[in-house]
Amino acid sequence: MSNFDNRSQASTQVRSLDDLRGPAGQLEALLNSGSANAPYAALVCHPHPAGGGTLHNKVVYHAMKVFTSFGLPVLRFNFRGVGLSQGEHDDGHGEQDDVRAALDWLDAGFHRPILFAGFSFGAQVGLRACCGDARVVGLIGLGLPVVAAGRDYTYGFLPRCTAPKLFLSGDHDEFGPHEALTAVWQSAPEPKRAVWIAGADHFFQGIPESPTAKLTQMQSEMRLWLQATFALRETTQF
Repeated sequence: MSNFDNRSQASTQVRSLDDLRGPAGQLEALLNSGSANAPYAALVCHPHPAGGGTLHNKVVYHAMKVFTSFGLPVLRFNFRGVGLSQGEHDDGHGEQDDVRAALDWLDAGFHRPILFAGFSFGAQVGLRACCGDARVVGLIGLGLPVVAAGRDYTYGFLPRCTAPKLFLSGDHDEFGPHEALTAVWQSAPEPKRAVWIAGADHFFQGIPESPTAKLTQMQSEMRLWLQATFALRETTQF
């Protein structure tokens, strides 16, 4: 299917893509087509495949729904070696090239500024690839990891990331200890906003003392920041 044959269709329409290719081969991807006059396009990246992360992850899905509520076209894809995507997992190195391929695809088809959101591994890899790319005008890091399953994540690139940034994590995030994650957030230049979701773990689920899932709160914080920073208006309810 060629790029953007149906850009005027409703933002709720989802279609599979067969023309998104990265250096390791074809990448499985879904596009929520968005409205014809959308001012931005959006990209959402999934968590680590070793933990079952795919484009269908619950946090990724809820982030996508926020963007579609503003009528934006939203691209989700599986990193190399995940699902039907070709290639092999590359510990976050080659995956940065997958992100760049997705940015190229969005830019070629929509010619609009791009908003990025990533969850966990997808946040670290995506921020690393997107920071400094003039096409990306806003960045959202969800559940930014510091240490997870023996993997250390570093953020030495963040001081060079000057686009507006939103960081959202649960205050009981087992992979983002409060002190370590606060230091990461503080290393990023303005403009930025950092929010702890009370009673939420890494996956924005409730802890035993506060068992209600926190995904709706995550969405609300995303929505408020996007409205305040980019003057977006909702076109549909998520």
